[in-house]
Formats: sequence, structure tokens, C-alpha cells
Amino acid sequence: MPPRQLLPDDDLYARLEVPPSASFEAIEIAWRALLRRHHPDVAGADGLAAAKAINVAHDWLSRPELRERYDRERGIGRARAAGARGADRWREEDSDGGAARPRPVARRRPEDPRAALAAFLDRVARLTADDLDRLDCAEPAPIAFVASIRQFLSEDHVAAVAAAEAAVKARLPATSWRLPSVRDAVLGCAHELVLGAFLDEHLDEPFRGRVRERLTRGWDAAVGKPRHGPNGADVAALVQRLETLEATELRDLAATGATERLGPDPWPADTTPDEDEALRVSSVLAGRDVARVIGDRWLDRASLGRARRAAGRVAHLLVLRHAFPAAEWDRLTEPWRPWLVPERRRPAASVRQRR
Repeated sequence: MPPRQLLPDDDLYARLEVPPSASFEAIEIAWRALLRRHHPDVAGADGLAAAKAINVAHDWLSRPELRERYDRERGIGRARAAGARGADRWREEDSDGGAARPRPVARRRPEDPRAALAAFLDRVARLTADDLDRLDCAEPAPIAFVASIRQFLSEDHVAAVAAAEAAVKARLPATSWRLPSVRDAVLGCAHELVLGAFLDEHLDEPFRGRVRERLTRGWDAAVGKPRHGPNGADVAALVQRLETLEATELRDLAATGATERLGPDPWPADTTPDEDEALRVSSVLAGRDVARVIGDRWLDRASLGRARRAAGRVAHLLVLRHAFPAAEWDRLTEPWRPWLVPERRRPAASVRQRR
């Protein structure tokens, strides 16, 4: 059994010039950038000792089990945004630095990055109300990642990032810019376009693919998609039905919305909210929309919450109805059929046209 490695007695994060909350991808970038800076060919003989220290820090902080031990024994708690969905996605969980996200978005580097950025900014200026609402429901982009590697960027890169951020701000409505979810999703995609070449140079796979996917995930899942996904007509019918409910019907709906009765939102066996961000966004937005139309008429506060939870569950199931087998769909929607869930429409039989 190999001897246990001795714990370094200094601050490894300081060696790499990153905060304790830095992602593994940021640690990779810091390691490569600092090695270049302290290479003996650049820094002379004095650079050799610094390069060795940088390699030791990378050895510890790039391996999940060693980093966890170092953090634990040094009393370091890695800060993460409380409640931010996806915040732990930067934490690797295997010996190779973590498994890649499932079903990553295939995205090639543009042949002309400037033209790609110009086209992107033009699209930002044309975002619709549905695009903005979907962006507000998207998984937050890791804007802190760019801040954590800023000291390794050239002056030209820093200036390009600042210019892109200013251009995005000028094109987004002021109310949308003030929404962190919308702002960060758009900025994440802009950062990927501006820093693509730098990231290609400093990151190998799977790190590079994960960074690309995380920076662009919210934008790709939200923009140019139907408001409520492929089953938007069913969700719209549900909204109209909810607007007409009378007092007794609202109370009946509330009776089906106890948290312990509903449990977590079900997903089809062949997908999850992690795998299909576009459907997750559709589900969240549909839930918001149905909750908005259920006012506090005739209901006390507790009943109102239960009614909105039940309506949100119906909306979620409608968003995903194409992905559920018929028998499972019938079982899941049974409490709300037929008075809330639109019936399936059978396709009309095709008729051969006579000549």
C-alpha cells in the first residue's frame, strides 16, 4: 500500500492564484498559464522552483479526492452560490476530474469569431418576450468562472470581454439586464464567443467541452424555442381552463396539491432535467404561467399555494406528455382528468384524394 501523501503546509490556491471556490476548469487554466509565465526559458533559472511549486499545487487541486482531503484538513470550505441550480456541476466526481455533462451541446468554433459575435449581438437585440421569459428560467451561467481566470487573460482579451459585456447591456432591455438569470445566460454565451480561442489553448477535453456547454447552456435552451415547448397548445388550453374555474373547482384543485401527495415532478425514463435543459425551462415557465392565473379569489393563503402546486404539476406533465408512454401518462394525470387535462386529439384519418 503506497504511503499517504504529506499535506502541503502552505496555501495551494494562492500558489495558483485562484480562490478556493475555483472550478476544476479554472485550476487547469491557472496551472497552464502560470507554467508558461514561470518556465525557465521565460523566467530564467529562478522559474524552475516556482514551476515545481505550481505543479505540486495542480497535482493536489486537480484530483477530487486529494482536493477534498486538502480542503478538509486545512479547514477550507469552498463557497458556492446557495440555491443556485447547477452550482455543484463544477465539482468533479471521478479520478479523471469528473464526468462530462450528459448530452453536451455540439458547438463548433466559428471560422470568423468577430462575425459570430456580431451575429450574436444582433440576435440579442431581437430577443422576444418569450425568449426573455425562458432565459429567466434557464440554468445560471457560471459568470464567476470568467472572473476567476481574468488575471490570466491578456489585456486584449480583458478589453474584448468588457466590450462584449457593454454591447450586451446596450441591447438588452434594462429590466432584463437587472435579472441575473437573463443577464448571466446572455453574457455566458458572449464570453464563450470572445474567449473561445483562449479556452481552446488552455483546456483539453473533457474540460473544454464542459466549459463550452456550461457557458452556452442557458442561451441554447431558451432562445428561439416555443414558450412552453412542443406541447404549448396544451399548456395554453390549461391556462384558459384555469382562468374559468369557480370557487368549488379551485378548492377541489387545492385538495390535490398537498406537497407530500405530489412528491417531486416526474420525468420520463429516457430523460432528466439535467439532460434536457430546454424541456426543464419549458416546465418551469409553464408552472409560472399557470400559477399567475390562479389568483387569491375564494382561497386562503395555504389553499392558494396548494392550488398553484397542483396546477404546476399538471403544466409540467403537459410539457412532457409527448415523452411519456400512454399508460404512464394516464396514471400520472388521473387526479386531474378530465376536468383539467386536455384529451389527446387523434390524428384525422388520411383520405386519398380522388382525381
